[in-house]
Amino acid sequence: MIVACSTLCFGKYPFERALQTIAELGFSKVDVAIHEEGPHLKPSEVAADVHTVATRLRLGPGLTPCAFSFTTDAPNAPADGEFAAVCRLARLTSVPIVTIAAASAAIGLDAEARRLKELCAVAARDGVILTVATLAGTLTETPDGAVELCHRVPGLGLTLDPSHYVAGPHPGVSWDALYPYVRHVHLRDTGCGPNQFQVRIGQGEIEYGKIVSMLARHRYDRVLTVDVRDIPDAPFAMEPEVRKLKYLLESLV
Repeated sequence: MIVACSTLCFGKYPFERALQTIAELGFSKVDVAIHEEGPHLKPSEVAADVHTVATRLRLGPGLTPCAFSFTTDAPNAPADGEFAAVCRLARLTSVPIVTIAAASAAIGLDAEARRLKELCAVAARDGVILTVATLAGTLTETPDGAVELCHRVPGLGLTLDPSHYVAGPHPGVSWDALYPYVRHVHLRDTGCGPNQFQVRIGQGEIEYGKIVSMLARHRYDRVLTVDVRDIPDAPFAMEPEVRKLKYLLESLV
């Protein structure tokens, strides 16, 4: 397993400075957020000029992109639009994983399975694996829902984000059934109390050793992404926390 860093760890910086900071912290792999409302790359920019964005990624200081996290202002847009452009970018930059959010938990599984099948087909044309993140408020907010989506959509994988099970609407739930479907991982530390979705490393409930052990048992040999979010008024500096989680994960793999 390889430890990478999400660009969202340094959302307060312009994109190029975020990449430089990630490289200075000793990472060689970067998980790039492509969010329309985000601080860095936007899906509309990718769709407008895929090759220019690919060049920006290649100019990173010793960093190789390893995954894309994609969100758009138009979640029901045709799959041949921004999503297809992001998949082409993934092919040009040798990125194997594109992560999206599943539909709202209020949406039926049948409709979401149809949507994800279409997106999986688009991703497959560029040799990309599509994953849905395990997020509260979506159809993956329970492990059963996440597994059911993978059963219904051949080729679909999961991006495991355990914080949403620790601090989400179903605390204490076991997510062991997800490991056969995990293709990517996002990690930070999280507590069980109110307003503890993100806490200092070591002060939460995330059992990193168990997660790494379970992934290894299922022959997971991909990336563990440090995903400490650079939120407004964060109660701690990003660089020390990102470095701390990097060293912790590297000691486990």
